[in-house]
Amino acid sequence: MKRKLLTFVLFFLWVHLFAQEEDAWVYFKDKPSETTFMATPLNMLTQRALDRRNRYNIPLDNKDVPVEAAYIAIIENAIGIEVMAKSKWLNALHVRGNKTDIDALKALKKGEFNFVSSIVYANKTLNVGSKISTSKKGNKSTDKLKFQTNFNYGQAANQIRMLKGDMLHEQNFTGAGMQIAVIDAGFPNVNTYAAFKRMRDNNQILGGYDFVNRNTNFYTGNYHGMAVLSTIAGYVENQFVGTAPDASFYLFITEDSVNETPLEESLWVEAAEEADRLGVDVINTSLGYYDFDNSNYNYTYNDMNGQTTFISRGAEIAFSRGMILINSAGNEGNNAWHYIIAPADAVSVLSIGAVSASGVIASFSSYGPTVDGRVKPDVCAEGAGVYIINASGSIATSNGTSFSGPVMAGVTTCLWQAFPTKSNAEITQLIKESAHLYSSPTAQEGYGIPNFQTIYNNLFIEETALDKSMISVYPNPSKDIVYFNFPEGINSISIAVFDVLGKLINTKIIDKNNPSYTVSGLSKGLYFIQTHNGNQFNTIKFIKN
Repeated sequence: MKRKLLTFVLFFLWVHLFAQEEDAWVYFKDKPSETTFMATPLNMLTQRALDRRNRYNIPLDNKDVPVEAAYIAIIENAIGIEVMAKSKWLNALHVRGNKTDIDALKALKKGEFNFVSSIVYANKTLNVGSKISTSKKGNKSTDKLKFQTNFNYGQAANQIRMLKGDMLHEQNFTGAGMQIAVIDAGFPNVNTYAAFKRMRDNNQILGGYDFVNRNTNFYTGNYHGMAVLSTIAGYVENQFVGTAPDASFYLFITEDSVNETPLEESLWVEAAEEADRLGVDVINTSLGYYDFDNSNYNYTYNDMNGQTTFISRGAEIAFSRGMILINSAGNEGNNAWHYIIAPADAVSVLSIGAVSASGVIASFSSYGPTVDGRVKPDVCAEGAGVYIINASGSIATSNGTSFSGPVMAGVTTCLWQAFPTKSNAEITQLIKESAHLYSSPTAQEGYGIPNFQTIYNNLFIEETALDKSMISVYPNPSKDIVYFNFPEGINSISIAVFDVLGKLINTKIIDKNNPSYTVSGLSKGLYFIQTHNGNQFNTIKFIKN
């Protein structure tokens, strides 16, 4: 094996020539270690992630298996090739090198080392059989991240009340027990500013990673991500409250605020894969891509079909894993390119436009539809004159779908907390259907402004109707005590509690006069409660926070 590997190394040295560096994706044919990993799922996903898969009946598959380590090693040892990122979902590596060196990897498509499926250049003109398409482009922004700078919501009141998210808070659905991954450009001073003290004190920051610099210091980078986070989790007593103030967070940096390259797409997919591995519920992204420092990498409107860009393809897979993905639609409404940007074009991503405090669409908010005619953006939230925590740690107003997106993400998280048995597809569809323009969507507003009170009321009525005919537990999720709801004519039941692996945890008789059951001793995760009354059996999914 070593002799064969040396032969390939010498081959790559022979073909190495000095040339302009290019970015490309190397796709592999298979995953030889698939059987081993599928037999040990905890080597791929955390227990929380496996619980989510079980909750929504999502089976493990080949996409959950890591990229073959031996393949990575061979590519890393190829002369002139630098591996920049990897994706298990797309079974690919993002590499950088000159064209001659990257082309040399095609030798791995044949012979004994025939594990490469294809090589796709970010520069489309270098791909065999590619068609060169053109589109009118606006002037590239010099800083695409630049922006102006029973809670008492203070100045943030309108942005949550517009969506009726305050009603969810009044019902104690504030994001507790839910996890959000914020994928952005940086989170400086989240570890020091007073506006984030509440979440620090409550241990709501679970971790993070800087994928750009490959280190664990995520309290760095551009303050854009910090401002985005503030609209969800910021808290200044009687002055400012985010839309999901009790949710927990992972903070991932994938955006290089200095350079604009296709690598950022691959880093985003890496971060989304990590969010999935950790068992995150919601991903918020206030980023998007269509033009790059090297214009040869630019996308055209024809690429905004949800299937072309690496990031949009990754986003679709992320949704298939059971997460909700919320993405800003883009701030291109006043530019020559006025369309949505990737991954906001992905079918399953909830893409968010921006409106003013009075509900009027912001002129900068990007337009749809996608090139294949789908409604995008999906819905809107306040993003013009929206209140944030700015770079100095103060409450200030700003403009951008960068903030309408996370405002929506927080309220969506609270809704899902209230109805955890609903799937990501069901939740996102309900949000669209509740919006004020659902019957007549427009190119810039999509379906309009959703009404979360309407969604909550309808789901509550639906669940109440079911509760009358069968035994149910509430609250669900819970961290201390659950109560059993008894249909008419039933005075007691026997219950058996099982963990997600089918292990019996406890049995007990529950009486109608004392219908409580203590769950504080259980570890966090998904459980199944089997109820038995006479000849009737029922199984209830229950989440312990």
